[in-house]
Amino acid sequence: MRASFYRYFTVLVVILGVSEVAHAGIYTFTDANGVIHFTNKPADPRYAGMVRVSYLPDPARTPPPARAVDPNRYIPLVKKTARELQIDEALLRAVIAVESGYDARAVSSRGAVGLMQLMPETARRYGVTNLYDPAQNIQGGARYLRDLMGKFNNDLSLALAAYNAGEDAIVQYGNRIPPYRETLMYVPKVLATYRRYKPASR
Repeated sequence: MRASFYRYFTVLVVILGVSEVAHAGIYTFTDANGVIHFTNKPADPRYAGMVRVSYLPDPARTPPPARAVDPNRYIPLVKKTARELQIDEALLRAVIAVESGYDARAVSSRGAVGLMQLMPETARRYGVTNLYDPAQNIQGGARYLRDLMGKFNNDLSLALAAYNAGEDAIVQYGNRIPPYRETLMYVPKVLATYRRYKPASR
């Protein structure tokens, strides 16, 4: 039985090594003897109930290897983006601190990704192709935040609420912060962090 397992494992390794096959995905099942079988062409009827799984990740959607979070390493990017987009550096730093804790690999339960926790649709809107790339993520988030400031007449509280809950939620509640527990906690937290960073950014 062990020999059979190693034989099928070898087949799997060969399959994984072929780029064209990798994009197709593999199928697997475990037989009555506990032997795991793999294939990219499920001719055996025992594979019929299995779902194809793609095992070649999309680099643009795959987080980089885990590493210690160091807020200072992203400050040059924040400064550069703030200068280019004419947006408050301290505000960007505050949003990043609250959104992700400066973890470029952060992913929320709702699918927001990266330093500024961009949703995929927001990323597409601002031309962000790699949500895990710190430069792209900060650039996209900063542009979105700047647009929100313009849309809500430079009302920082409303812009932050929109960043958290979505623009439609603000409009729905008559251009007021929506009564969502998360948003009601988020806005004061960002503002407090912003005030803390403000002297350092002058």
